[in-house]
Amino acid sequence: MTQAGHPFDALTPDAVLDALSAIGQHGDGRLTALNSFENRVYQAHLEDGTVVVLKFYRPGRWSEAQILEEHQLAHELAAAEVPAVAPLSIGGQTLHRHGEFLFSVSPRRGGRRPELDDLDVLEWIGRFLGRLHTVGAQHAFVHRPALDIAQFGFEPRDWLLRHHIIPVESERLWRDTLDRALDAVSATFDRVGDVATLRLHGDCHPGNILWTPSELPGGGPHFVDLDDARTGPAVQDLWMLLGGDRAQQTRQLGALVDGYEEFRAFDRRELALIEPLRTLRLIHYSAWLARRWDDPIFPINFPWFGTPAYWNEQALWLAQQVDAMAATPLVA
Repeated sequence: MTQAGHPFDALTPDAVLDALSAIGQHGDGRLTALNSFENRVYQAHLEDGTVVVLKFYRPGRWSEAQILEEHQLAHELAAAEVPAVAPLSIGGQTLHRHGEFLFSVSPRRGGRRPELDDLDVLEWIGRFLGRLHTVGAQHAFVHRPALDIAQFGFEPRDWLLRHHIIPVESERLWRDTLDRALDAVSATFDRVGDVATLRLHGDCHPGNILWTPSELPGGGPHFVDLDDARTGPAVQDLWMLLGGDRAQQTRQLGALVDGYEEFRAFDRRELALIEPLRTLRLIHYSAWLARRWDDPIFPINFPWFGTPAYWNEQALWLAQQVDAMAATPLVA
């Protein structure tokens, strides 16, 4: 971090309201910051009574072409009546610029986290994931990268080592364990063989699904935040919804796949990729935190990151993942 501070420091409430006014949307002054680490997201009340959500993209993360591919997928989903929040087209554009920031404006959608202990809820989510992937498989991303071992394994490993992020006393243990984990990931992908890839939500954890009561019009799940949309195997959008012991995860997976296959066939070979994908997420997450450390909200919210204890714990988790990848995959 330089003495000038982080670019998001310039995103004051006045700057947010000025950005709205510049595209003909006039706020009444009420502005609420919403939870987001990667970007900056605000809820704004407009003078006409409408409530919108503004998303200011982290400078330098995605190109305009990559962001527009996110928007295109969201609008394809909306056209297919898949409940995903798509940015509004204002003045014929979904992506706008204010100073150094690219931003979008979306309608506000309420809801709560889904009850994933309820198998009926999981089956319902599975149906919508099947519909989402049916749309995602119709076209391909041109500019957005893939979710694979190169992007989520080797590249973050090399970046962390090149920038000397890991403390000297922890580096060898972490590096040796990570390399064993990456060998296991590669071996599993090789064993599974070629599987279909498609445009994914990419970060389909419970916090990115909002649930509204089923008795209300349009009730049920709807998807938010396609910011991490990438190309990858379908199972990537299922495994983060699993939790608990093996028996619990088996029941949850069965419900998800039952719903999913009402709309789209699911390749059972992909179940062997759950633990490799979990391993890649662990590696990518550590590098993500390190890359964002100049953003003041990261040290505040992740004070435990970067210590020798953190990296030793990461090595332990990676060793556990090596064992998990050697075990029999979940079945559905």
